[in-house]
Amino acid sequence: MGIRTTVAALAGTALLALTGCGAATVSDKPAASRTTPGTPAPTTTTPSKATATETASLPSMTGKGLQYAQDQAQAAGFYGLTSHDALGRGRMQAFDRNWKVCSQTPAAGKHATDTRIDFATVKLEEECPSKDAGKPQPAGATMPDFHGKSVKAAREALDSSYSITVTDATGQNRIVFMESNWQICNQNPTPGTQLDGRPVKFDAVKFNEPC
Repeated sequence: MGIRTTVAALAGTALLALTGCGAATVSDKPAASRTTPGTPAPTTTTPSKATATETASLPSMTGKGLQYAQDQAQAAGFYGLTSHDALGRGRMQAFDRNWKVCSQTPAAGKHATDTRIDFATVKLEEECPSKDAGKPQPAGATMPDFHGKSVKAAREALDSSYSITVTDATGQNRIVFMESNWQICNQNPTPGTQLDGRPVKFDAVKFNEPC
């Protein structure tokens, strides 16, 4: 009798343990999966995104120093600022206070504040050109006419894989150090020639010298 009583007790305990595990499994289900009849399902809302672009008034900076123009543009809410050499020589505006603004793109007026502002500039002692020469553009399939252009602008227009030799056209064998300060007098290949990878040669003098 004692053995049967013990076995029965053990069997009952095992049954209770299994029942308890089953109950725990049911209760582990996420609460969201259990709905009460008559209770509406929860809804979620997604915040709408602002579609309006902020605008501001861009002043005219023509004739102003480049540093001042940049500061005023930023004060008006425009931070995408760039500048270039209006003479097309490819010079960098390393010291903004030494340059002045000839024109700007876009013109003064209301614009989105994320608009990129580009200032065409020359050095303080130089006259603004009648037309902005712009930044050097890629040469394309044929050799452009680089006569009178800076060596730097020509180099930037040609593919970087081209071999370029520059010599002093005066015969003094000076080293062409600052290429933006030298203008091209002669070139080979000639303008209009198909660009097929052949080496390029330039004869140049400084901008204050005649070819």
